[in-house]
Amino acid sequence: MKLKEINKKLTEYRGFDDAKLREEIVRLKKEQFNLRFQQATGQLESTARIRDVRRMIARTQAVLREKAPKAAV
Repeated sequence: MKLKEINKKLTEYRGFDDAKLREEIVRLKKEQFNLRFQQATGQLESTARIRDVRRMIARTQAVLREKAPKAAV
């Protein structure tokens, strides 16, 4: 993914509520599972997509953590 696409997606994610972000994480994890399955069976055409999905999961989780209230220490 290009940097502009990533920034656009993150801006979009920051507008989502917590439930929608969790749904997006679930969707990305399902896609990641399917990509790993395709790789195992030799049907995967773009191995870079696995890395992109893994990083988008991390970015989505980071946005979710940004929205969470800070825990009192």
